[in-house]
Amino acid sequence: MAGHDTGMNLREYEYWGLKISTVLWLILVLAGAAVASRAYAADVPYVPTPANVVDTMLNLGKVGPNDYLIDLGSGDGRIVIAAAQRFGTRGFGVDIDGALVSEAQREAQKQGVADKVAFYARNLFITDISKASVVTMYLLPQVNLRLRLRPRLFMELKPGTRVVSHDFDMDNWKPDDRVTVLVPDKPYGEPKSEVYLWIIPANAAGTWRWRLGGGAAARDYEVVLEQTFQILSGRATVGAQPAQLGNARMRGEAIEFALVARIDGRDVRHEFSGRVSGDAITGTVAVRAAPSQRLEWNAIRVARGKMTIEASARSVSDFGPAHTLRKIYIAQE
Repeated sequence: MAGHDTGMNLREYEYWGLKISTVLWLILVLAGAAVASRAYAADVPYVPTPANVVDTMLNLGKVGPNDYLIDLGSGDGRIVIAAAQRFGTRGFGVDIDGALVSEAQREAQKQGVADKVAFYARNLFITDISKASVVTMYLLPQVNLRLRLRPRLFMELKPGTRVVSHDFDMDNWKPDDRVTVLVPDKPYGEPKSEVYLWIIPANAAGTWRWRLGGGAAARDYEVVLEQTFQILSGRATVGAQPAQLGNARMRGEAIEFALVARIDGRDVRHEFSGRVSGDAITGTVAVRAAPSQRLEWNAIRVARGKMTIEASARSVSDFGPAHTLRKIYIAQE
């Protein structure tokens, strides 16, 4: 009849069309997430870490009672549980496999450390790791987990945090230490394992100034540092004259470098060591003159720089073509 609706009007069609489209979109997203999770689990098979390798990882990371350990891809929880048993270390592990997480929880109860540790069925890439003082991992390379994870380590972890990896390195981020462990019954490769240690470096990039000596012998020093991972480079001046800078590196908040300056007609070697805290360094310097002396050293940063991370993408499309580089800059707040 004229003047009466016999069905949905245009607005109703639009409304229900939008509703149906939204529901379909959500179904597709959830299905995609489920497929991705299954693919992730398939791409990262569980291979237990041998007991002697667990010992080496904890020793190399200098794990102690005051640490908070996070194990990424924790499997049956053996690393977190061992740290809690031996040192009273607190922490947690995450794994995508719910069955392994349940096994780890049962073992923690059995070993009497459930009050110190926890285990979660969770994607390691969305896990908050900022609380860690030690991070452990045994992540296989075929999905390039380390290169996707590495920028997060620098952005979320405090300087001085130890990162320990079983068997797999971090590409062009060279380790601070490395130990080889014999594993006669290893299920793949050679009968040995490599354990790598990295220490998250403080950002020391920028221009630093200080003064050494007193009275007429006082001299002004300036060092301009560039930083890639824990390695430092740059240039130095002493009394407005160029000096040679070398052997410069970070180890957590600890900084060390040497410079050779021309002073009173002689080349004088200086060996600096100290600790970076914000825009200040406190430490000592050994001046290898005649006679040699060790002096207090206090430097101030007058211009901040950026630490560079060159994230090499060897095989994963997420990072572009193989063997390309992306630069990620970490600016100290």
